[in-house]
Amino acid sequence: MGKQDFLPVILGSDDNAYGMARAFHEQYNIKSIVVTKGHILPTMHSKIVEKKIYENVDEPKTFVKSMLHLYEELKTRADKLLVVASNENYAELAIRHRDQLEPYYELPFISEELMDEVVYKERFYEMCEEHGLDYPDTVIFKKGMDPEMDLPFDFPVVVKPSDSMTYFNAQFEGKKKAYVLHDKPSFTKAIKQIYSSTYEDSLIIQDYIPGNDTVMRVLNAYVDQHGEVRMMCLGRVILEDYTPILIGNYVGIIGEENQALYDQYKKFLQAINFRGYANIDLKYDRRDGKFKIFELNIRQGRSSFFVTANGYNMAKYLVEDRVYDRPAPTEYGNNQHLWHAVPKDLLIKYTMDEALKQQVIDRFEKGEASTTLYYKKDLNLMRRLKLRSFYKSYYGRFEKYFKEKE
Repeated sequence: MGKQDFLPVILGSDDNAYGMARAFHEQYNIKSIVVTKGHILPTMHSKIVEKKIYENVDEPKTFVKSMLHLYEELKTRADKLLVVASNENYAELAIRHRDQLEPYYELPFISEELMDEVVYKERFYEMCEEHGLDYPDTVIFKKGMDPEMDLPFDFPVVVKPSDSMTYFNAQFEGKKKAYVLHDKPSFTKAIKQIYSSTYEDSLIIQDYIPGNDTVMRVLNAYVDQHGEVRMMCLGRVILEDYTPILIGNYVGIIGEENQALYDQYKKFLQAINFRGYANIDLKYDRRDGKFKIFELNIRQGRSSFFVTANGYNMAKYLVEDRVYDRPAPTEYGNNQHLWHAVPKDLLIKYTMDEALKQQVIDRFEKGEASTTLYYKKDLNLMRRLKLRSFYKSYYGRFEKYFKEKE
């Protein structure tokens, strides 16, 4: 058998990784290489991935060694090896070791210099200011400052790390991905808990934008090697995960079109010389009628299969760009397909906007709904049983953790 034009090499094995592997399989009927340090549910018992297990592959000292070893195994199988990162840590590893890996792999990521501007949120908000992007009122809190300090806005406030990568590795009791705090005692307690851990960088304190999950928006984009935006797809969030460590992860999204946002963020991504997949979190502020950016992730989002489900296959843009280098005009998402990561009845029950709830019901009735992990071409008996048990666990988690926002 001759060499293939390309092989996807996906770093990580979570929902995001499986969603990308599924996109490659749907578009090209190709099996992806999944590089991981262990087995977790999304990619278990799957026939659309080929797993390569490397102990501690997510640590800098073993990452390059593992990737060079893998290249020796794959170099006779494909002309190009396309690297896809399923989380920020893997994206950072690939970017920081670009010089060692780029002779062997296609690395569709931003430069290290731009990454350091984007990933550290206090620098990122300075960038937003420079480019005229709206973002929540913000205070930078540094270790050693007085948590009893007066803030320039009222409670509730949002607290999150400036450096999400080092925070990811910090362990402490009560840890959350982000905090919504309603009074000074809870604010002080959270600050002390965070700084009792190995995390020492700044914290971002922001004015809480009122509204439930349905005022959130998520924008995914792909920027080619020449700096041209190839695809933009916007989704309206229906529901978020309420498990403490997963707060902020979306479990229901419906496609939405907004050309003004597309134009604004296309201009921004091209101005900063972005490359590869971008994932942008926004929230609509009814107080001034503006969409405000929270963060820009330097890889496709965990829930980005909603883009593929809406008809804009995430893998296609990468392959057309990095394998075949075929120019194409920007595609703008304008479909209203429903993507969900929790059972149908849970999504309907916990959707807090009544008009949107009816829209969700309508999508299910019309068969215009998809989930990432249930792929009809990849459902053997063991996988079915494991997925059924996993999705069933959401009932208890929502019953325990769900708190309705205003």
